[in-house]
Amino acid sequence: EDFKKRPMQLESLVEALTHWEFSSWLKELAPTIDSTETTTYHCITSQQDWQHWYEKLLASSELCFDTETTSLDPLQAHLVGISFCTAAKEAIYVPLQHDYVGVPQQLPFDATITQIKTLLENPDSRIIGQNLKYDIEVLDKYGIRPNTLYFDTMLASYVLNSGINRHGMDALAQKYLNIVTTKYEEVVGKGAKQIGFNEVDLDTATDYAAEDADITFRLYQLFSQSLAQTLPLQSVFEQEEMPLIDVLTAMELQGVLIDVDFLKRQSQAHAHQLAQLEQQAHQIAEVPFNLGSPKQLREILYDKMQLPVVKKTPTGQPSTNEEVLQDLAQNYELPQVILQHRHLSKLKSTYTDKLPQQVDPDTGRIHTQYHQAIANTGRLSSSDPNLQNIPIRTEAGRQIRQAFIAPPGFQIVAADYSQIELRIMAHLSKDTGLLAAFNAGQDIHRATAAEVFSVTLADVTQEQRRRAKAINFGLIYGMSAFGLAKQLHIGRQQAQQYIDTYFERYPGVLTYMETTREFAHDKGYVETLFGRRLYLSEINASNMARRKAAERAAINAPMQGTAADIIKRAMIELHHWLTEHNSATKMIMQVHDELVFECRTEDLDQMRQIIREKMCAAAALDVELVVDIGVGQNWDEAH
Repeated sequence: EDFKKRPMQLESLVEALTHWEFSSWLKELAPTIDSTETTTYHCITSQQDWQHWYEKLLASSELCFDTETTSLDPLQAHLVGISFCTAAKEAIYVPLQHDYVGVPQQLPFDATITQIKTLLENPDSRIIGQNLKYDIEVLDKYGIRPNTLYFDTMLASYVLNSGINRHGMDALAQKYLNIVTTKYEEVVGKGAKQIGFNEVDLDTATDYAAEDADITFRLYQLFSQSLAQTLPLQSVFEQEEMPLIDVLTAMELQGVLIDVDFLKRQSQAHAHQLAQLEQQAHQIAEVPFNLGSPKQLREILYDKMQLPVVKKTPTGQPSTNEEVLQDLAQNYELPQVILQHRHLSKLKSTYTDKLPQQVDPDTGRIHTQYHQAIANTGRLSSSDPNLQNIPIRTEAGRQIRQAFIAPPGFQIVAADYSQIELRIMAHLSKDTGLLAAFNAGQDIHRATAAEVFSVTLADVTQEQRRRAKAINFGLIYGMSAFGLAKQLHIGRQQAQQYIDTYFERYPGVLTYMETTREFAHDKGYVETLFGRRLYLSEINASNMARRKAAERAAINAPMQGTAADIIKRAMIELHHWLTEHNSATKMIMQVHDELVFECRTEDLDQMRQIIREKMCAAAALDVELVVDIGVGQNWDEAH
């Protein structure tokens, strides 16, 4: 009886396939799903139709739009067409620069762009979109600057649940609307046969582009209701994520000046050093081998040299990953050399070789892309190039920072929050000892060392301070005694003693950690000081390793997330000040807890004061926020 065939339960099936991300099966079901959808999409090519829609769009209080372009890089992209939507299930596409053989006549470009500018700059229209930052940067080259950015569905999804991996429109349509959208590659093709969107026929382009605007509008309706039900999340969305779009747009369009010749010299020097390290490795191994081959390295380390096997790969082979090599490098020379070679090789390929190729030919600068909706803690990330990963603790990394320079008449100003996560820990835990140490202006690592090792502040040694620093930062990342022992190269029992003593001296921290774990297990998320939620999908997992990892994340996420909230708020305030005062100073980079500016030399004293004032006022904590500010001709000098 149980196995008799029954009619398909479409709603339940779609829900299950969406949850488990079975995209191909959902695509097969698309005709069945879409049969309930009645959508009306218009292609606007006549002046009469456009005038009718132009007036309708101009009168609308909510205007959703999406651009179609020639490139994913907003600085290189040219506008091909634009779609608009003001009500669910109806949208228009305005083709502007399709240029295939036999293309119908389109609206006059310059006159239509002028009208589009009026629509998007209309102060009475609330502008809605998906990944608006991209569209705004594309439109900037046409002199269009939308000034009432109201709702970005990608950012709304991110604020509502930063734990999900994908906030793209296609994924959101599947997850929240049970709609399988037309994918970009279905329209333009793949690989060598891919065409530009300007070559797509108008009927196909209309279905694709108008659907984008329509789906975005429907997601807006859904997400705006969800945010309204959770006021702290609505506040994070409205006060941080949406205003930040303008800030990041300005930073990306401004770009950063780099010394190309300096980088080329560095690349040559790196090539010479790599050759020396390779030769040194061959001498130690007493045989030539390919340092980049895990198989050959495994044979040298474990078969020939008989080094201890620290860890195995899933296939049962001895591992040669970085963590293993770090372990082995404490006692053996060859792993040390391999690590140096890997580090230098990565810097060369990622930065000294690649940065000169990323200089925009029109601006002479590099223009990184900042991403708001990736890191689940609220932190920004960057790509093309990734500015977050340039090392600061190694000489080679600092040399790369020397290539980030100021133009004539300007200086680089770097402003960095000092120990912000520890200060947030003091605020969140309300521990009297930590609060007293910070408010007395003490070196927190020295103060911790004095407590843990039962000595006076004056008697704390450098080694004790180093260990206390590892304890301070280790505990805010939820580190166990095992992890601390490994980091300090001490016994596990001794590491546990350090932790026990720390919690005896700072009991508020222990209470905070226990309370946070309980909250996370109960709610499935933790919160920052400003109400941002950080979801932990594995917090109640049956697998202990995963559960413990989620508990460690639960302890750190409120601190890292609050730090992210604070610097975002500081960026918004500084951007407003610089814009209002028409300042020559430009904010050009954000790297974790640091903001970097290009500042006119004669404005340095004023700008140092303004930057410190705005960054320190970004949050009211029980301890003072401290900002270290440095100045130099390049980014490295400014530290």
